[in-house]
Amino acid sequence: MTVVERFLKLVSYPTTSDEASETCPSTARQLALAQELVRQMQDMGIADAHVDKDGYVYGTVPANCEKDIPVYGLIAHMDTSPDAPGENIRARITEPYDGGDIVLNEEKHIMLSPKEYPQLKNSVGKRLIVTDGTTLLGADDKAGIAEIMELCEILLCDKSIEHGEIGVAFTPDEEIGHGAALLDIEGFGCKYAYTVDGGALGELEYENFNAAQAEIRIKGVSIHPGDAKGKMKNALLIANELVSKFPVEQTPAKTEGYEGFFHFDELNATVESARLVCIIRDHDAEKFSAKKQFVEKACREINDAYGDGTAELVLKDSYHNMREKILPHMHLIENAKKSMENAGVKPVVVPIRGGTDGAQLSFRGLPCPNLCTGGHNFHGLKEYIPVQSMEKTVEILLGIVRLYAKSDK
Repeated sequence: MTVVERFLKLVSYPTTSDEASETCPSTARQLALAQELVRQMQDMGIADAHVDKDGYVYGTVPANCEKDIPVYGLIAHMDTSPDAPGENIRARITEPYDGGDIVLNEEKHIMLSPKEYPQLKNSVGKRLIVTDGTTLLGADDKAGIAEIMELCEILLCDKSIEHGEIGVAFTPDEEIGHGAALLDIEGFGCKYAYTVDGGALGELEYENFNAAQAEIRIKGVSIHPGDAKGKMKNALLIANELVSKFPVEQTPAKTEGYEGFFHFDELNATVESARLVCIIRDHDAEKFSAKKQFVEKACREINDAYGDGTAELVLKDSYHNMREKILPHMHLIENAKKSMENAGVKPVVVPIRGGTDGAQLSFRGLPCPNLCTGGHNFHGLKEYIPVQSMEKTVEILLGIVRLYAKSDK
């Protein structure tokens, strides 16, 4: 089975995670994929492959030499984002891309165009895996799973490639922020790890946002509009006033790179009550702290204007920038860069404008930067991945194996 064949089989499993669920995994369908992965791993010779009670898949590729090579792991996640439909994915491989528009769905007039996505021009001459434009593809992160599995089979079949013990883990619920929470680091037994969960070929990430979530509840006073003067407190209007206090230039649509933002992604309101959810992101710890203080100040101003208890704020940190945990172990980055260069791929070190299982794992004691998968337009209906990018990612993973077999880290 090739890496592409593996991937196409994986995306046939719908594994959308559910933020409202209180179970782990959040959806039973992730367990179905977990069991399939265990079966495939056992078939290729990973004897200890298993899925635990929380839906985490583990396995080990045993060392095949006597060298003192550090045990490191490879991690990817099984769930797909709830931001776009993830059932009945109709994946197909295009002809070599000619630089023009790709018809995803003729009936619904859905196109994948370089006018909308200029990075498509980098894929001229390559075959792309796309959908019919009505679902996401699931390259985030089933491409990562397929690439790790392909590497495992190569190592188990070709005994001439010296390597140490390599741990493999596939996690549930990364897309809703829970993927690393219950990973058994002690049982995993690795000194270092990489998540294979990044985007375009060559991307290498070891900096991510600091993240928090603010949930704000507004208490209003409802009364007949004809008798409301001096009495009504319209929670919907107060919520609008609160949002208006936030800087419009610090939103996702107007920021990039290391720039942080506030993002209101939920608002439910009546005259009587309102609930808002705002996510807060920044790479810089001081700016992150200042953003949280800004939210607290905005809520205080609402209470000063409308009375104590009008705005109730619950502010919780979600994850932190893993940079400080990776810096003492920069061999992880240097070996990844060198492997990319050896494969003819230019390394592109970029900050993650989001989170990753690796951030949580790094703070739990397992340094874990993020490698590319080769995919594009994650979480959307026009997600795609070049076939050659998947093949190159496998080559990069194999190169890292070879480099660690020569090192003493």
